[in-house]
Amino acid sequence: MRDDLIEKTISSKRIHEGKVLNLRVDEVLLPNDNISIREIVEHNGAVAIVAITNDNKILLVRQYRKAVEKVLIEIPAGKLEKGESPYDCAQRELIEETGHRPTQLEEVMEIITSPGFCTEKIHLFIARDLVADYLENDEDEFIDLIALELDEALEKIANGEIVDSKTIIGLFYYKLHLSAS
Repeated sequence: MRDDLIEKTISSKRIHEGKVLNLRVDEVLLPNDNISIREIVEHNGAVAIVAITNDNKILLVRQYRKAVEKVLIEIPAGKLEKGESPYDCAQRELIEETGHRPTQLEEVMEIITSPGFCTEKIHLFIARDLVADYLENDEDEFIDLIALELDEALEKIANGEIVDSKTIIGLFYYKLHLSAS
């Protein structure tokens, strides 16, 4: 790694602590010896799961996302609770959002969502051999479950119906590395 690209933190001040994220402002020394300010969103991280049914369909969820004021189609996902492992979180979120527990669950990659201003890292999992299970949804989460063939899901990416980045990455990862098609 080139040392001449590193920004050194001079000071850091947390200006907001919330349920989902914190916000801090860092004063940094740039490689050219100038000083700049960086606003950083601190996030515990999350998981996202490409869940493959026994008949090779992919479970997706439709839910309203207030930040973009739209109903989006996404792979099941959720934020890590403090101290929770990504594996345990993926199991919990898949059960909560789809009513299915995987007997095979493998983490395949980490996605850094917006490194220019956010610390969030998403752990991407592939889930197979799903069995029915039940865990109550979060009380503030309203979800429709849909199951699509991989080609149907990829077509929804192509025509702009699926725009969520973790979903696009997860589906293309599955297509490139794991699907039989």
